[in-house]
Amino acid sequence: MKRARSTSAPPLVSRTTEVDAPPFAAAFDALAAPRTTWSAPDDALVLGSGAAATLTASGPDRFADIRSAAADLFDSGDVHAGTEAARPRIFGGFAFHAGACDGDPWGPFPEARFVLPRVQLTFADNGTWLTVNAAGPDAAVDAVEDRLADEIGRLDAVDADAADPPRPGIAQTRRTTSREAWRESVEAAVARIRGADLQKVVLAQALEADLSNDFPRAATLKRLAEKYPDCHRYFFEPDAGGSAFFGATPERLVSLRGRTVETDALAGTTGRGETPEEDEWLARELLDDAKNVHEHELVANTVREQLEPFAASIAADERRVRRLATVQHLHTPITAELRDDRHVLDLVEALHPTPAVGGLPPDRALETIHETEPFDRGWYAAPVGWIDAAGNGAFAVAIRSAVATPRRATLFAGVGLVADSDPDREWDEIQLKYRPILDELEAEDDATVSSDD
Repeated sequence: MKRARSTSAPPLVSRTTEVDAPPFAAAFDALAAPRTTWSAPDDALVLGSGAAATLTASGPDRFADIRSAAADLFDSGDVHAGTEAARPRIFGGFAFHAGACDGDPWGPFPEARFVLPRVQLTFADNGTWLTVNAAGPDAAVDAVEDRLADEIGRLDAVDADAADPPRPGIAQTRRTTSREAWRESVEAAVARIRGADLQKVVLAQALEADLSNDFPRAATLKRLAEKYPDCHRYFFEPDAGGSAFFGATPERLVSLRGRTVETDALAGTTGRGETPEEDEWLARELLDDAKNVHEHELVANTVREQLEPFAASIAADERRVRRLATVQHLHTPITAELRDDRHVLDLVEALHPTPAVGGLPPDRALETIHETEPFDRGWYAAPVGWIDAAGNGAFAVAIRSAVATPRRATLFAGVGLVADSDPDREWDEIQLKYRPILDELEAEDDATVSSDD
């Protein structure tokens, strides 16, 4: 089994200075690949370039291996961060399960990969901060400070007035699951649930889209930020070869600061109304819908149970409706105080996969997913986020996501199935969940050709 490894070893050298904020898209295009972005409603927007250190792992021990490699990386350092938001952090994610990256389009993605950016631009509430990091036996303060001066010059030279390219347009789409195959899969899963073999299982689909023009990475991220400001947004290039995994997810997996934990139960979905009155009617119907409430309670109860071994106390807010641009979800925020100091990856491993993306019981749900889905999930529905030197961090569930190359995007979406799930209704929900990414790929005049509709 491959063990976690770092391309660099301690010590870590990091220098930060405040700069004038450049336009995000211009800065993104000016910085070298591989690039990383992370943004959350309660976090700064981070744009990373290159890799001062890269940590990778695979197999069932990938969470523990990344934790060990991160501890080695952060073991000693000469860090002048300037502000907490610009402190050294590693950013990355995990595969949904061991072996999930075996097939297309996941070839460039390890089962776990985290990067300490060589150059990092942090857009925080208290200013914009440019950071240069170096790690390993050859890391030197003078070299880092010289690089910092060079990067200031690079940002000063960006074209702040450059126009964003339009959406690329979609020439054709291909489904990995036909409507008839979907109906058969849902009916088989529901039969297992009614037979008490399962309580819930989440089945997903993949949609391949051939693009009419090159995928505009920076412009797409900018538009997602404008449309989904209350979501976790992420972008990971595993190398400079052209692949990228990105999305805007409403689902936080877990955040840890000190001993305070925040997480969410997010399950149960309906669409948005065309008028405020219809929107309110749909929200009330969602809150009263037995199928969606049952699915949601399975998730909320399981999250609480998964936290109990770590927690001194757990509190859940009232169930509510969370509105996004294209859908509405049932949402229960959950907080906990830990009994002891823990690393964020202890909690990530305990919570993943939540019943919102896997099912119950977890082992049987995973078996059903393996037997049913004709594609590899890769990083879809898996934890993505960041870790700092103290073991704090924040992770989201990588839904509403896609893998893109210059002329192709593969989108992923899933639905939770319980005893009274209807195949046609679940099919329609899948289409709603494709919309956040599809909307940013389709040109206004697209007449998308799709097979197996």
